[in-house]
Amino acid sequence: MEKLTLQSRDVVGSNVERIAALFPQCVTEHRDAQGRLVRGIDFEKLKAELSLDLIGEGEERYQFTWPDKRAAARLANLPTNMTLRPCREESVDFDHTQNLYIEGDNLDVLKVLRETYLGRVKMIYIDPPYNTGNDFVYNDDFAKGKEQFEETSGLFDEEGNQTIDPMQRNTESNGRFHTDWLNMIYPRLKVARDLLSEDGVIFISIDDNEVRNLKIVCDEIFGESNFYGIITWSKKRKGSFLSKGIISLTEYLLVYSRTRSSCIGLFGGVADSTDKKSVLLVPANIVKSKLADGLYKAGSYGDDVNPVMLLDDVIIKNGIITNSFRIEAPFVWSQKMFDEQLGAGATFVINTMNFQIRVFRIYDEDSFKGFGSYINGVDIKGTNEDAYEELESIFERKKLFDYSKPTNYIRELVNAASHFEKDAIILDFFSGSATTAHAVMKLNAEDGGQRKFIMVQLPELTDEGSEAYKAGYKNICEIGKERIRRAGRMIKQEAGLQGQDLDIGFRVLKLDSSNMMEVNKTPQETDMNDLFADNVKPDRSSEDLLFQVMLTLGVELSASIEVKQIEGKQVFDINHGYLVACFDEQVGEATIRQIAQQKPYYFVMRDSSAESDNVIDNFEQLFRHYSPETICKII
Repeated sequence: MEKLTLQSRDVVGSNVERIAALFPQCVTEHRDAQGRLVRGIDFEKLKAELSLDLIGEGEERYQFTWPDKRAAARLANLPTNMTLRPCREESVDFDHTQNLYIEGDNLDVLKVLRETYLGRVKMIYIDPPYNTGNDFVYNDDFAKGKEQFEETSGLFDEEGNQTIDPMQRNTESNGRFHTDWLNMIYPRLKVARDLLSEDGVIFISIDDNEVRNLKIVCDEIFGESNFYGIITWSKKRKGSFLSKGIISLTEYLLVYSRTRSSCIGLFGGVADSTDKKSVLLVPANIVKSKLADGLYKAGSYGDDVNPVMLLDDVIIKNGIITNSFRIEAPFVWSQKMFDEQLGAGATFVINTMNFQIRVFRIYDEDSFKGFGSYINGVDIKGTNEDAYEELESIFERKKLFDYSKPTNYIRELVNAASHFEKDAIILDFFSGSATTAHAVMKLNAEDGGQRKFIMVQLPELTDEGSEAYKAGYKNICEIGKERIRRAGRMIKQEAGLQGQDLDIGFRVLKLDSSNMMEVNKTPQETDMNDLFADNVKPDRSSEDLLFQVMLTLGVELSASIEVKQIEGKQVFDINHGYLVACFDEQVGEATIRQIAQQKPYYFVMRDSSAESDNVIDNFEQLFRHYSPETICKII
């Protein structure tokens, strides 16, 4: 049984593997800072493989740089041992919702999410600090080593007290004014790109202060060829005519895709329509998949909102479904449409255990309708004034939150990006007052979509003299969560929806240090008691362990969770048998046998859970007998 590594994705290691596959002659060995022999890249050889004309040291070239840029890039690649802990008491409809609200430094959160949501996010919208001279920027310390950085990247101690200040005010008198802002935004965008799907798109709000620098940074991270354009948003009904100089009435929205060629027809067009439920016959070796290789039995997948039935077994090898199969689901596709798109060269992908087929369509140029480069906030009731009035209506209090974006404005963007993919994942990692979550729920109520949102926000403390603090909101996250609760109820009531017709819930997750004890002792310092000591921190629950395991195994954090009792032990069943986990003590052979008989894809338990050595000895035999395909791991 293998030990599960509870650490975020090693991006550098993955990149070395890719280069090794392409240019094995460029792989060598060298000693790291600790004197250990490790594998690395011979960059001199790699340069020779990639270019006939090498650019020499100090030779002039086109480039955009600033102090600590290399350190910012390395920070994006640095793995993290942080995890996300569920908070049921602050959540809404925890057991059934598909939405997430995550509290914590967004750089660490993005790293934690990278493995699970790699290539799964359809749209990202962010409204980062504008660097006006009064904004706060995240205080990423590039001088720290890896261990010291991880030690200080937790925001709160065990009693819930804030231990470090992750933000600093970036005033114009700061000699590193643009540098600090660029070092903040660069690693976050670099990690965020990994989360975007091939046909995904990112919208970034910005004003005059950093629009030029942001454009160059995004060209580097996303590629100039994936630049869609800059949208100008008319943000005010009228300007402040007491202002000196040019009155600011607009802001900008930079738009980039992950892969421009996959996003043809992204903004606009008319959706196909056919019978609500249909059966598609899918040929072999057509559908790609990010699910683990193996056999998936015919049966019911999906959920009550999107029921999916596999009518045939499915075999996945090397990320491809290798046999023809029939699938029944609430498609808007007929077999004719499917075959036409197949012939036109469309790409079909299944990313999750719901077995929903995602289609990267091929569009006729005549059917494409462009998205305008100018959005008039007045026309759509999407101005700053509308945003203020909206929050006042929701909270029945004035001036609770400054500079929130209007819901109608963000709704336009979500609709443009997900018009043909109404179950898309929408991410906002500078979520503020949670306007993006509000916009997603509003659009779902209008068009019957099942889009899912992921909000990420640092629990930045509110000023003690502010209206928010007076109203009892001690940090920005409390405002965002309460807004989603209130806005969800309002939307549901206005739309006349009942029951589970609209998902207005969210799971609250909070960034924290690893659930596992840190072991820093040398072999000489270790005694027999240390060898058998519990490796889980005493304040961590079984559900805490479960979510860290879900992150490590790439299971979406919105996955269904069923809690069972088997022979008196608490057992978690995730996504209807995809992952089964048990973290109780004194787990006996009878419990293991019943779990093995359920034939899960993964089974995970603590290495200290077995009640005796006999259970450990018989463990593998039980799974080999009842479920040899199950992948068993311990933490």
